[in-house]
Amino acid sequence: MDVTFLQGVWFVLIGVLWIGYFVLEGFDFGVGMLLRVVTRNDAERRAVIHSIGPVWDGNEVWLLVAGGATFAAFPEWYATLFSGFYLALFLVLAALIVRGMFFEMWGKREDSTWRRRWEITFAIGSFLPALLWGVGWANIVGGSPIGSDAEFTGTLFSLLTPYALLGGLATLSLFLVHGACFLALRTKDEVEERSRAIARSTAPVAALLVSAFLAWTVIRQSDHGGIEFVSTLLAILAGASLVAAIFFASRRPGRAFGATSLGIVFLFSSLFANLFPNAMVSSTNSAYDLTLSAASSSHYTLTVMTVVAVALVPVVLIYQAWTYWVFRARIGAEDFGDVKNPLDLVDRSRTGDR
Repeated sequence: MDVTFLQGVWFVLIGVLWIGYFVLEGFDFGVGMLLRVVTRNDAERRAVIHSIGPVWDGNEVWLLVAGGATFAAFPEWYATLFSGFYLALFLVLAALIVRGMFFEMWGKREDSTWRRRWEITFAIGSFLPALLWGVGWANIVGGSPIGSDAEFTGTLFSLLTPYALLGGLATLSLFLVHGACFLALRTKDEVEERSRAIARSTAPVAALLVSAFLAWTVIRQSDHGGIEFVSTLLAILAGASLVAAIFFASRRPGRAFGATSLGIVFLFSSLFANLFPNAMVSSTNSAYDLTLSAASSSHYTLTVMTVVAVALVPVVLIYQAWTYWVFRARIGAEDFGDVKNPLDLVDRSRTGDR
C-alpha cells in the first residue's frame, strides 16, 4: 500500500521532532560528559551547570512529543519499537532520570565527596543515552529481528551488532563535540579555552566515525528501499558539516556549534530518508518490514493531529526560543560568588553587574 499524504507528513514531522531533540539534547549530553573534564573547582562547575540549567528540561520535551506523536500517528511502529527495545529504552530512561536528579541534588550539600559522586553519575547519565540512541536508530534503519506478526523476536544483545555499535560511537562522539562547542560559546576564561581544545581534538574523530557509519548505511540501503539519492546527499552534507566544525573549532565557536548542529540535522535526516517508506526494517526477512501504511492510524486521526499541531507547535517554539534568548550571556567562574540559580544571572545582567 502506498504512503498517503498525511502519513508522509507525519513521518516528516516525527523526524523533525527527533532531530530537534538530538540537536538540543545532544549538547546537554556533551556538557554532562565534559563537566569534570573542563572544570577544576566548584565555581567553574557551577558555571557549566548553569549554562544548560535553564534549558535542559525544555530540551527533553522534544523527546516526549516525538514519542507521543509516534504513538498517535503510527501506533504499530510505537508498539514494535517500545516492546522490542524495552530494556535499552529503560536504560535511557533511567539515565535521563539520574541526569534530572543531578540538577536538584548537586548543590544540596557543601561536601566535595557528595558533589563528586553526583558529577560522575551525571557523566554516566549523559554517556549512556548518547551511545544508546545511536545504537537504537542504527537498528531501526539497518534492521532488527522482527517476525511476520511485527513482533520483535530478539534480545538486548541482538541490538549490539557491529553496525549498531558504530552508530552508537558516531552519536556519542558527535554529541561530545557538540557539547564542547556549546561550552566554548557559552562560557569564558579557562573553561572556554579547555572546551575549545576538546572540540578541536575530538571533532576529527566525530567526523570520521559519523562518515564511516553513514557510508555503511548508504551501502546497506539498497536492501531495504529508501530514497537513495536523497539519503546519500544528506550523508555527504553531514560529513561536510563536521569537516567544517574541525576548522571552526579553534577560533569560531559560534560557527563550530552551527556546524555540529547541521551535522546532527543531516545525519538523522539521512537516516529518515533511508528508512522511508518503512517505519522499521526487519533483519529476519525484508517481507516483514513494517511499512508506514501498515503502522498508521486512521486518516481522521491524522487529520485531527495535524490541526492541533499547526495551532500549538508555533507557541512551543516561540517559548523555547525566548528561553534561549533570555539566558544567552556568557558565564564564568567569577560570576558565581553570590549566584545560586539561573534567575540570579538574569537579575545581574539587568542591573549591569556583568
